[in-house]
Amino acid sequence: MVTLAQLRDTDLSALTGAAGAYDTLAGAFGQHVQAMDTEVTKHVLNSTWVGTAAGAANASLQRTSGRLDAAHTEMSAVSALLRQASEAFQLAQSKLQEALQEAQGAGLTVAEDGTVSWPAPSQAERHDPDYDTPQRARALAERICHAVTEADGADQKIAKLLDDLSARARTGTGLDPTQAAADRRSADELATGLSAAGWPPAGAAPTEVNSWWKGLTPDGQQRLIQAHPDLLGMRDGIPATARDQANRLNLAHLIDTYEHKPNPSDDDKQKLDGFRAIRQKLQERRNMVPPAFLLGVGEQGQGRGILSFGNPDTAKNVSAYVPGLGTTLSAVGGKDADRALNVWNAAHNADPTSATASMVWLGYDPPPGLEKLADGDTRPLDVTDTGRAAKGGAAYDTFMAALRATHEGTPAHLVALAHSYGSTTVGLGAQRPGGTGADDIILVGSPGTGATTASQLHIDPHHVWVGDAENDPVSHLPSKSRVSNDLGGALSGAPAGPLGILGGGYIADKMYDWFGPDNQLWFGQDPASQEFGANRFTVADGPENSFQSHSDYMTDPGEKDSKTLESVNNIGQIVAGRYDNVKTQGRR
Repeated sequence: MVTLAQLRDTDLSALTGAAGAYDTLAGAFGQHVQAMDTEVTKHVLNSTWVGTAAGAANASLQRTSGRLDAAHTEMSAVSALLRQASEAFQLAQSKLQEALQEAQGAGLTVAEDGTVSWPAPSQAERHDPDYDTPQRARALAERICHAVTEADGADQKIAKLLDDLSARARTGTGLDPTQAAADRRSADELATGLSAAGWPPAGAAPTEVNSWWKGLTPDGQQRLIQAHPDLLGMRDGIPATARDQANRLNLAHLIDTYEHKPNPSDDDKQKLDGFRAIRQKLQERRNMVPPAFLLGVGEQGQGRGILSFGNPDTAKNVSAYVPGLGTTLSAVGGKDADRALNVWNAAHNADPTSATASMVWLGYDPPPGLEKLADGDTRPLDVTDTGRAAKGGAAYDTFMAALRATHEGTPAHLVALAHSYGSTTVGLGAQRPGGTGADDIILVGSPGTGATTASQLHIDPHHVWVGDAENDPVSHLPSKSRVSNDLGGALSGAPAGPLGILGGGYIADKMYDWFGPDNQLWFGQDPASQEFGANRFTVADGPENSFQSHSDYMTDPGEKDSKTLESVNNIGQIVAGRYDNVKTQGRR
């Protein structure tokens, strides 16, 4: 059984050295196996030698080849097991050392059995309502016990499997290819289980994840970043600098993996394009102000990407922008990255004295673009439903809570910013218990949020802001009931809802005028309406009969006229908290 003293005092470098030695041994043996296969076995099998002796020789060589492969597999299993043992014990030791240092700094005494004691309180401490030494002691004792228990559990499991592998090496039973393959699976499964055992459970709150991370030594943190960048990079509650480091490592791995995928699907190709676009954006922004932080990248769903301009953990003003319909991973390194950077510039101009972080968050699967319908892909039809938005809203709320958990110093001014279907995503997230946790919510080009009033977004309605171009077709989509009752056969068989309206010539004919001003959009009350009760800031009307009106809210000011500039400037003023400088216009 592992004791506190053993975990505290053991030099684990020898275990790391043993893992490295087995890596070297397995690698060298693997070369011998390959040489045997290419220089002996295949040479004999491909020769013109025939007859009884030839058959016996071939069978013997194949058995030998199988035994050699099995031996190599067994060595690899030991190597993997020792590496995981080293990591598991170092992680537990890191947790213990951190707790012991905290106890020493607080004047507490830790006994060899893990018991924590403290001096008797003074007279002043007895009457101090903030005196919390007993509570701190109990919390530290729990952390110490957890670290030792974690190491002991890992030790028992690892020792058992190492004993089994050693026994098979002595008896020769490990030279059976089937047994060797089973042993390697057992080693991999144990390694996976040990990794998970030392981490916060799936679904843990960002505050819990952040507390766990802070409980590791810097060396322990770096070991995890190098060993598990894919798991850390998207974990809400890990600080921005660590996520950035992990995600850059994982990005390189993902690009290599997808570049070498046999027979990649169209979705695989789209993800690879996205990974490359993000890499390109990071390269472009190297050594520039503001610095870029890759807060998330992954292959889940249609691809995940979170890119921040500025460090959200140290910035005073932080905004997280959620894009909508048709957004692909490539946009995280393309147009949506540019939009987030435009917001950073506008907020910085509004308040040059305060640090700003502006990001694009693609942590969900928005419905694919309408052009996919031509290829027989029905997923764009999901834009008529809130299913994707609801899942995205829950993930966004967790991400926003993580920004709170990892922020250093005075809490940041946190802004939720969303465009198009992304506003539905943020709106549904805001209506969940606790909401987004943002100080301000900005909705632009919105087809509705699912809410009837701004007060349902778990925030003061005075801090809900709406940008709505008069010629934006999406922000004029009629309600489902009106489509059902009034549209009838006017669209000649086009699908119902937003797709049918757009596909049936809605933009060109401005058919929303026909429906009348009922202030109901596809996903509920019009956020720009009087009834919704939000602030409506000034934006350009946008060109008529063009979908461009839906895309100019965060456009690069250098590309558009001064009227278009008003939208992103107003967004910047809100992100900077300069509310008096926001230009407003009347609600519908």
